[in-house]
Amino acid sequence: MKIDKNKVVTLHYKLQEKSADGDLVEETFGSEPLVFLYGAGAMIPKFEQELSGMAEGDTFAFGITSAEAYGEYNPDAIAPVPTEAFVVDGELAEDLLQVGRVIPMRDNEGNQLLGTVMEVGEEQVQMNFNHPMAGVDLYFSGRIENVREATETEVEHGHVHGQGGVEH
Repeated sequence: MKIDKNKVVTLHYKLQEKSADGDLVEETFGSEPLVFLYGAGAMIPKFEQELSGMAEGDTFAFGITSAEAYGEYNPDAIAPVPTEAFVVDGELAEDLLQVGRVIPMRDNEGNQLLGTVMEVGEEQVQMNFNHPMAGVDLYFSGRIENVREATETEVEHGHVHGQGGVEH
């Protein structure tokens, strides 16, 4: 069976920065494989495009530019946030305010975004709202372990159920 829309794909991969010689970001070999519903929008579109038409046992190796992955690094995405935004139940949530900590937040329009604490001051916290991999070209290599038809419920819910997926 070939990878196509509404197929459940199980694969192992290695992700490196820039090229096959780049720094290792993460790897699934020796642990749980990645399992996802192809075409559901959960993966980087270019990643899915590169896997299209592959089948169980196929190997892959390809690069994705930062623009096609998590976007270019945007210096304007670094912003000060008033310290009072981190007050919970009348107290400053100091446990959240650790440099390097990623905090789920909402912008003025209610959109959810993740911010990384860069610096903590008395009156403001410097936050970076770039994705941690923004500006980084990615290089994936790996092996397709399994391809199967998604169930109606998986397609309806937009994600894989059972082993490697969501348990309801």
